[in-house]
Amino acid sequence: MARRSETNQGSAYEKAIALLARREHSARELKSKLERRGLDAGESADAVRQLQSKDFQSDERFGEMLVRSRLEGGYGARWIIAELRQHGIAEGRARELIDAAEPDWPELVRRQLRRRYGTGKPADFAERNKRAAFLLRRGYDTATVTMITRAEGFDDTADDSE
Repeated sequence: MARRSETNQGSAYEKAIALLARREHSARELKSKLERRGLDAGESADAVRQLQSKDFQSDERFGEMLVRSRLEGGYGARWIIAELRQHGIAEGRARELIDAAEPDWPELVRRQLRRRYGTGKPADFAERNKRAAFLLRRGYDTATVTMITRAEGFDDTADDSE
């Protein structure tokens, strides 16, 4: 009976290594994936602890990777914090990870607007509100969105005199 447990533990460990070889995972995510593959919760937790002790799994590394990825993908702090919390990272630690990345929020908002709507100014108030709603859904804070989406606040590099 003990032999079977050792085999399952090795299996949990090997499956966890295979998952980590593809990309970083949070401890919570890794345990969940192992359990979905039919492994016992205790064996999954033991495998994750063993990986953490060898520094093969790190919530810190995972958080840094996720923050970088989401900032590059055009997401704001609220979105990133919510996603990190889903992965078992505390809100305070999530904020620290974002602050460590030193994002330039106004520039990220401008970049996201240009990516989605081009460089032209909004034609009217309704269009400006539409753009603001898009940015708020992406997790940017209200103050930055308001500042950037105001007609005089959004840097229009296009020539409107045509």
